[in-house]
Parts: sequence; C-alpha cells; structure tokens
Amino acid sequence: MAGRHGPVLAGRVVAAVVLAASVAATGGGDAPTRAGGVGCASGRGALTVDDLPPGASVLDCAAVGRLLTHEGAGVTVPEPGMKVTVDSLSVDGSRHGFTLEVAADGTVSYDLAADAHAEEHHQAAAPAAARAARAARAACADSAYAVADHKEYGTYDWWLGDDALPGNVSVAQARRAFEDAIGTITGTRNDCGYGDAVGARSKYHGRTYHEADIDQQARCTARDHVSVWDAGILSPGVVATTCSWSRSVKSGGPDWLKEADVRFNTRDYTFTNNPTGDCKNAYDIRSVATHEAGHVFGLAHVGSGHEGQTMFTNSFACTTGARTLGRGDVLGLRSIY
Repeated sequence: MAGRHGPVLAGRVVAAVVLAASVAATGGGDAPTRAGGVGCASGRGALTVDDLPPGASVLDCAAVGRLLTHEGAGVTVPEPGMKVTVDSLSVDGSRHGFTLEVAADGTVSYDLAADAHAEEHHQAAAPAAARAARAARAACADSAYAVADHKEYGTYDWWLGDDALPGNVSVAQARRAFEDAIGTITGTRNDCGYGDAVGARSKYHGRTYHEADIDQQARCTARDHVSVWDAGILSPGVVATTCSWSRSVKSGGPDWLKEADVRFNTRDYTFTNNPTGDCKNAYDIRSVATHEAGHVFGLAHVGSGHEGQTMFTNSFACTTGARTLGRGDVLGLRSIY
C-alpha cells in the first residue's frame, strides 16, 4: 500500500513489516489474540498500531469500527477493501497524519508520517514575513511533491455543513472561497507558467445537516458517504483537517476516492477571507482551503525546505501564498491525473 512519491521524499514512510510469531494469551480484558499468525490486542478502548500491527486481520481482531491512533492522530478502522487517511495542517508541523488500509481479506497495512519535527521547528523559528517571502521566491523553483495514492476518478461531490463557517463568512462567501480553492487544484492554477493538464472535477450540492466525519481531536470517525466542508472544534495546534476514504481499483492504479471531509478549527484560530496589512494571527480561508483540497485530490504533505508549495506541512498566518500552486504541487497533480 506504499504511497508514490515525487523527486523528493516528503515526510512519509511506509510501515510494511509483517510481524510474525504469536503472543501467548494471558488473563484479563487486554489479552492478546492470534490473527492469521500475527498478534493483535483485543482489549477495550482505542487501538494503536502496535495493537493492530501490519499483517493483522481486522476481522479476526474485531477491529472494524474501533478508533486507532498513531502519534496523536487517529482514524476509525474501516471495513475490508477500504483505506482511510487523516491529514492535519498544523501550526508547527508537529502532527501530520497517517493512512490505514484494510485489504479485501481484512489484512492491515499502514503509511505512517515520518518524524521530521526538529527540522521543521527550526524552520518555524524564522519571522513569518521572512518565511513567506522566501517561500514565494522558491515556489516555482521547487519540484518536491508527495502523493497519497488515491484520486477522484469521477466528480468530487461536496456539501457545506449547516453550522458556523470559518471567518464568520456567509454561505455564499464560503461557497465561493471553497469553490475557488478546489478549482485551484482541479485547474492547477499557478504563477509558474504551467497549463492545466489535470482532469479532476468537482460539484457543489448545497448545505447539509451532515457534518464532517472528524471529531474534536481531529480524528476520522466512521464515514457517512457525504463529503462535507465545515468548521468546529479540533485539537489545539491543528488549523484544519482532512479525512479521505478510498477503495482499491482492479487496474492497480491509485485508489478511488469515495469520500473526503474537511474541517476548519474555529475554536482556536481566526480565519479571514481578505488578509490585509494589519492582519495578526489570522489564517487566509482560501489558502487553507486550497491546501485541504490538495489532500482531497491525492496530494500529501511536503516538509522543511519546501515552504513555497501549497502542500507544505506547516501553516502561515496572514499570507495568501498557498492560494496558487507551486511547481511541485503541479507536478504532483500531473503524476496522479
């Protein structure tokens, strides 16, 4: 289930080691059990990657529908044949996300985020204005990208949630901002001279009582088959989160996107639709939305040294640079579509 990467490996590493040997059963509710020769924990509460290791079966381990966490991120274990990815845009790059794939026979595999925290924290120490200026200069010179191994083969159908929206914008303003952001991805808008060679499509369907399937800790809950963009409570440090669900295709290409939800963290952060010179600690709605739309259509994070790309893992306040794509962003989309 390994993801496919561009010229630069950008913060993703595949955990594909199948753990052999069984674990002897012990008394109590947390007793390990055997699953196809691979141990798994059957206790109550949230699971971890160690509890449900690569090669284990979600069927033998009765794991479908249970929460599974890794380094603070989390997903609800899907049914066989499905893959779920959580991606969080953070203030300092300290939390990226991961992918859990469940094969048709129930076997588990992972794509886990690499730990590049120290280097990214060093980058974050520079003044925001200086980082933004450096990023703008580098956007069209940087070919780095990473992909999540899923794509939208048809049309991405999406709705707006019926609660408050980021920046207290109206429904019409939110629709325009999000449509513009999604259109930047599907139309590969950039200032680098690249034309649109991407065939991705999207369609807005209105408001819905459904909510993004994302909980207050920025973890993916069970999907409801409706792709929703909304706002609400997320973990401190997380500006926005995308959860994507996809299914494998017989052709062996990228998995087929079936649902992707996006939530903005409006409890801890301020958003604006029009950053001005006196902006302080407010995040540009369109920039954040374009980053999240990149995840929807199969792009993954790039890390330190790639601040000019829309898919850079950190988020900068009071800047609009991520509204347009960098060279690596465009090349990443072209590699998928």
